[in-house]
Amino acid sequence: MVTQIAFGDITVDVVLKDIKNIHLSVYPPSGRVRIAAPSRMRLDTIRVFAIAKLGWIKQQQKKLQGQERETPREYLDRESHYVWGKRYLLRVIEGDVTPSVALPHSRMLLRVRPGTDAKKKRAIVEAWYRQQLKQAVPPLIARWELLVRVKVEQFFVQRMKTKWGSCNHRARTLHLNTELAKKPRECLEYIVVHEMTHVLEPTHNARFVALMDQCMPQWQCYRDQLNRSPVSHADWAY
Repeated sequence: MVTQIAFGDITVDVVLKDIKNIHLSVYPPSGRVRIAAPSRMRLDTIRVFAIAKLGWIKQQQKKLQGQERETPREYLDRESHYVWGKRYLLRVIEGDVTPSVALPHSRMLLRVRPGTDAKKKRAIVEAWYRQQLKQAVPPLIARWELLVRVKVEQFFVQRMKTKWGSCNHRARTLHLNTELAKKPRECLEYIVVHEMTHVLEPTHNARFVALMDQCMPQWQCYRDQLNRSPVSHADWAY
């Protein structure tokens, strides 16, 4: 059950769950606000928490509403697609072949069977993006395990609607957004390090910032670069 509390022009959805801590999220693209709170927490306590976070909420909403969006992809010839931060022009070739994606020169060559619709083309390209990420991540984890001094048990690549990545610090597992395969490689590396650091410190407190500063001094530049880049055109929901 969702309860709503309002603060002027900001409406907060409150969901009570069987959890230990309170969690605040601001979701793209419009900046909808959601608080997940322990089921026994009083609404007045949640309201006080939200009031204390109003400045941060407004800052996040402004950032999300100003972020550039990709135009919807139709998977037609000469459409722009991005791989590791570089722009490629799509060329679709139909034939009796196994569907595939290749990157000759500055083109993204998409081979499909005759009559393949846009939905299927999208699925082929997204599967290819997932594979690129699965190949790129293990060397990064191997390198940063030594520098961050944590052991990652497993990582997962998936479409994520609200985050670039997440970490289950108890299980030592990472979840990474397939959209990262479109961004510069240093952005992926930053997210991997960010989530690995959460194994040591689950929150974004001063200790987390200090750990990031220590192992990747330029991390805030990579974060800003990622936040400035266009995000996928989607009807974000939660």
